[in-house]
Amino acid sequence: MAELKGKNITVDFPIYGNGTRSLKKSIVNAASGGYFARDVSKELVIRALDDISFHFVPGDRVGLFGHNGAGKSTLLRVIAGIYEPTSGSLLSKGRIASMLSITLGMDLEATGMDNIFTRGYVMGIKPKIMKSLVEEIAEFSGLGDYLHLPLRTYSSGMAMRLAFSIATCTRADIILMDEWLSVGDAEFINKAKVKLDMMIGEAKILVLASHNIELIKSQCNKIYQIDHGKMTVYSES
Repeated sequence: MAELKGKNITVDFPIYGNGTRSLKKSIVNAASGGYFARDVSKELVIRALDDISFHFVPGDRVGLFGHNGAGKSTLLRVIAGIYEPTSGSLLSKGRIASMLSITLGMDLEATGMDNIFTRGYVMGIKPKIMKSLVEEIAEFSGLGDYLHLPLRTYSSGMAMRLAFSIATCTRADIILMDEWLSVGDAEFINKAKVKLDMMIGEAKILVLASHNIELIKSQCNKIYQIDHGKMTVYSES
C-alpha cells in the first residue's frame, strides 16, 4: 500500500558566518520564502519548513500551492529523500518516482546509452533492470544512433527527450512533480503528455507543487497552501 505520512517536519538551513547579518538577511529574503530562526545551538538558520504534518493515501492527488520560495520544493525534496528533516519524521511506503530534476546525474561527456544507466543508478534502479528497459527507452526517445554519441552533441530538446524517456520508463506508486513537466521539442510533446498522463493515472499518489492554482485545481483533489514554511488547507477566501 502506498502511503506518505509526515509528522512535525521542520527543515532548517544554517547560515554560516552571520556577522554581516543585515546583508545576508536582505539577500536571503529576496530569494526565499522561509524565515529566520535560531536552532538549539543558537545559530542563525533559515526555517524552510515549519512543523508540517500530513497523511497521503492511495487516490490522493495532492496540490502544493504557493509563491516561489514558499517551501514547496523543499517539501518535495524531503519526501524524495534528498533532504533530511531537521526534526520530525517521514514515513513512506511504495516506490517513488521523483520528476524534480530529470537530468540530475547526466554527464555531457558520456554517451546517451551510458547516461541511461547513470540516470537509472540515480533513480535507484539496478543495472540489470535498466538493461531490460534500454530498448523501450531508445524507441520512445526516437534518438536512434545519437544514443551512441556524447550528450554534448545533443540539442537541448534531444537531451530532454532522453531524460524524459528514462524518467518515465518504470511504474511508480508515488509521483512527485515540481511544476508540470515540459519536454522541449514540439513533435515530442503530445507523445510525452500521453505517457505522463498514463503514468500519473497508474500511480497511487501524486504530489504536484506549483504556483499556478488553475493547474493544481485541474489535477488535484486535495490542495494545500505553503507560505513561509507553513502548510494549511487551501481556501479561496
